[in-house]
Amino acid sequence: MKRLIAATAMVATGLSFSAAQADDDMVFVGHLMDITGATGFIGKFYADGVRDALSYVNVNGGIDGTVLDSESVDYAYKVPQAIANYKKWRSRNDMIAMQGWGTGDTEALISFVAKDKVPVYSASYSGHLTDPTAKNPKTAKPAPYNFFYGASYSDACRAMVQWAAEDWKESGGSGKPVFSHIGDNHPYPNAPKEACAEYANELGFEVTAPVVVSMKPGDFKAQCLTLKEAGTNYGYLGNLGPSVVSLVKSCDTVGATPKWLANIWAGDYETLKTIGDVENYVFPAMTSFWTDEGVPGMELVREISKMSDSSGEQFRTHHYIRGICSVYYMKEAMEWAKANGGLTGENIKAGMYARQDWVPAGLEGVCMEANWTAEDHRGINTVNIYNGSAKGGDFTVTKVNTVTLPRRDDWLGY
Repeated sequence: MKRLIAATAMVATGLSFSAAQADDDMVFVGHLMDITGATGFIGKFYADGVRDALSYVNVNGGIDGTVLDSESVDYAYKVPQAIANYKKWRSRNDMIAMQGWGTGDTEALISFVAKDKVPVYSASYSGHLTDPTAKNPKTAKPAPYNFFYGASYSDACRAMVQWAAEDWKESGGSGKPVFSHIGDNHPYPNAPKEACAEYANELGFEVTAPVVVSMKPGDFKAQCLTLKEAGTNYGYLGNLGPSVVSLVKSCDTVGATPKWLANIWAGDYETLKTIGDVENYVFPAMTSFWTDEGVPGMELVREISKMSDSSGEQFRTHHYIRGICSVYYMKEAMEWAKANGGLTGENIKAGMYARQDWVPAGLEGVCMEANWTAEDHRGINTVNIYNGSAKGGDFTVTKVNTVTLPRRDDWLGY
């Protein structure tokens, strides 16, 4: 029986939007999100994108008639809760795929999902998730069932460092520019630390010792004075949200104003608006922006957005749009799987390798072309770089470059 699920807006915890309507033509997809924890400032936007996209898929026929039964759980960025939910979904719901979130939990689940053959589409872009066979001797664990939409944190940082090297020359800098990694001692900000520092060294930067800053907001003047004394010209921001806002404001008060190179979760209109006044705030983006005009795929994005905002007027961040892309790559891999042996985790994984230069239908110009292979899960190695500034409540975001990185074997897996 072909079934359509009503577009019920899923609430934060524990509500399976279709459990009461289960039949044989249904598969379960878990959804871990953080809307109240350390990354909730941004996590709520991405979670909305995932939930709206899952609802939209169902009201438009599911996976060629198969309904996606889903449950969205706010695990508050706590790894034990993420693992407990994963195990519950596997044992009780026979989960065949999962939309995930953070780096700590995604990396903790690598061996579980590989053993269970459950594709995980994470919002962690840790380079540690990109080597499915442990081809690189530096890879800590092979991650054959991990996927994410976008460039890895390491590649995004490498791209910004490459841009910074050119920026240093064009701005008339003399001597070696100074690069610093700034972030908490935590899997998420740590993910690109070593890889990006190595590339910065390769490009001729002087690389300082990492500067540790809590993911919780606070007074970071001491860390800012360290940056000032080191002469940091380009500071990579490994954290996000209130922590980054506190840091930039603290540094402004002590006259430490390097060009900020933010990771993708720390670069958006919301952060710029909250900082208040800032210049030279550089960050990557992997989709179009909500306000972009003339992008064909934005029509579908706006229809999906209506699943939780019938007015269609609510502003959406690029984090929300990346959530949509993540679901739609999974959706099309599921469609391939259903047509080629059935909806199993193993077949969905095979479906991720079935296309080249892949953009989900209807999202042209929104999601970037992606290529996954059985030996390389770096789906995208092109990075769009933007510069943001804010003053007196007005802010601007301008694209400054697009960097396509080589797929170097020694960069795979970290």
